[in-house]
Amino acid sequence: MGGSNRKLTEADSFEGFQNNRYFRQLILPGVGEEGQKKLAHAKVLVVGTGGLGSPVLYYLAAAGVGTLGIVDDDRVDVTNLQRQILHWEKDLGRGKTESAGEKLRAFNSTLTYHLYPERLTEGNAETLIVNYEVVVAAVDNRETRRILNQTCYRLGTPWIDGGIREYSGTVTVYVPPRGPCYECIHRTHAARPASPIPLLGALPGVIGSIEAMEAIKLILSIGIPLTGRVLMYDAWAGRFEEFIPAENPGCAICSQAGE
Repeated sequence: MGGSNRKLTEADSFEGFQNNRYFRQLILPGVGEEGQKKLAHAKVLVVGTGGLGSPVLYYLAAAGVGTLGIVDDDRVDVTNLQRQILHWEKDLGRGKTESAGEKLRAFNSTLTYHLYPERLTEGNAETLIVNYEVVVAAVDNRETRRILNQTCYRLGTPWIDGGIREYSGTVTVYVPPRGPCYECIHRTHAARPASPIPLLGALPGVIGSIEAMEAIKLILSIGIPLTGRVLMYDAWAGRFEEFIPAENPGCAICSQAGE
């Protein structure tokens, strides 16, 4: 069997894979049969099942990522339905991990789903993360991101962060021990007061889909990941831009991770 870039003939494609749900990936350069095996053996932890977590989980499940861990201690509220497409009207009051697990099992029953109906904290972060090769943050607060950053750099686990507010969103990828890390980029940012974030429901769909794509790229070792870069999306102007953050040589997280 060839490598991940094995060229499929027309006969291979349409006779061997036509009825395979991953057909369009199997004929894609950079994926192929070996790439699909990598996805099937991959383990990704997604923290948050809301506006960002919904598209992240749907697209990772669609791609055939073999094991998905799902962390969320929240319950479905009516105001979630505007953007959190994993949760439906019938799920109001239900735990989000339970709701998400039900939809994902119906969507792709061949995968393994581990549900963690709890908040990620300094006390449980390492236990939750240690068995996964990639972590995707789909959260709305800086404290959880800081815990993820510290824990992932300590464990050497790549993590992907997405953020949304009003008409804009950002995505970046952190691959320990390389910097800049989350603390380098956000060290001067004051914490916002806890309040509902105003936004249109389609925005997290865009940003969450990019997060899922970055996770797949890391698993397959293809393309150029968003490491050392922040991709910014301005929905109002219909424009993407890129910001190159400076690394902090005195950072207590990433400067020590590489030593």
